[in-house]
Amino acid sequence: MAERKKKKRDGTRVPDEGTYVCDSCGEDIVVPIDPSGGNSQSYVEDCPVCCSPNVVHVEIDEDDGSARVWSEPE
Repeated sequence: MAERKKKKRDGTRVPDEGTYVCDSCGEDIVVPIDPSGGNSQSYVEDCPVCCSPNVVHVEIDEDDGSARVWSEPE
């Protein structure tokens, strides 16, 4: 499956989605990536599998548009 990417204003491409592993149940969780939120984002999201809250972090590399997503327990 081809990876879809959004184009930032400067022309770099950012992936549409990222994944993190829930710290409580160990499931891989897919989340949308919104570059309009800035290059460094953090927000709380409940795991859709076990309902435990996770602090989700997203960092978007300014040079190549790649995104790193990870979480930690709230």
